[in-house]
Amino acid sequence: MKPTVDQELCIGDGICEDLSPEVFELRDDGLAYVIDKDPDESVWPTIKEAVDECPTDAIILESYGGDEEVAA
Repeated sequence: MKPTVDQELCIGDGICEDLSPEVFELRDDGLAYVIDKDPDESVWPTIKEAVDECPTDAIILESYGGDEEVAA
């Protein structure tokens, strides 16, 4: 699976970057972006926590085939 951020839903809360800075970052526009689209297995617990904690359900986990798996 790969994490993505729905820019239409993101409010720039920053919890994703706080929980998983290896994968997410807030940019100058105030929105979160995925900086590692193929994260190491070791960071998946923090990615899943970011999915659960995102207040607007903006983080989506997609299979590499493009099918949506989980939305926060």
